[in-house]
Amino acid sequence: MEQLRLAIPDISLAEEIRSYRAAMLDAGSSMDGCGSLRRHENPADWLAFNAKLANPDTVPEGLAPSTQYVCLNRQGRILGMIQLRHAMTDYLRLYAGHIGYSVRPDERRRGYATWMLRAVMAEARGRGMERLMVSCLTDNEGSRRTILACGGVYESTVHEPKENADLQRYWIGLGKPDQ
Repeated sequence: MEQLRLAIPDISLAEEIRSYRAAMLDAGSSMDGCGSLRRHENPADWLAFNAKLANPDTVPEGLAPSTQYVCLNRQGRILGMIQLRHAMTDYLRLYAGHIGYSVRPDERRRGYATWMLRAVMAEARGRGMERLMVSCLTDNEGSRRTILACGGVYESTVHEPKENADLQRYWIGLGKPDQ
């Protein structure tokens, strides 16, 4: 696999953020793990909202503190996005979990999602988290394989009524933070 790195996005990536958003919207992708990117045309607005989520004192009510990451290749192209939620709201506990991720449509099926999930597992372990809940649509074979490749253990399938979607929920154990 080519040299990848996980980064917290900043304004230097504005054009890449725009490009990623456009590619995802053009493909009709659900934009999992992108936070509020779908509704923020201006990358600076999206980055500002991410900063609110990263600070427990400024997280909007009903949302969870989280860190937004991008996966960059050697050339600085955003290949994917992944969000780590540090705590669970009722909605996250029932449906979405600690992690959301997506890969740019023209970069799928190359192992990037698995690489990102493993990299964020290390970040979560460093935060003292011992396990992560991750979910995927029942018909998303690629996401299911990613979760299983990272040690996911199936818990249940639930129906999310707002989106009228069936989601499979998995737990990934991280071990003790000092291991």
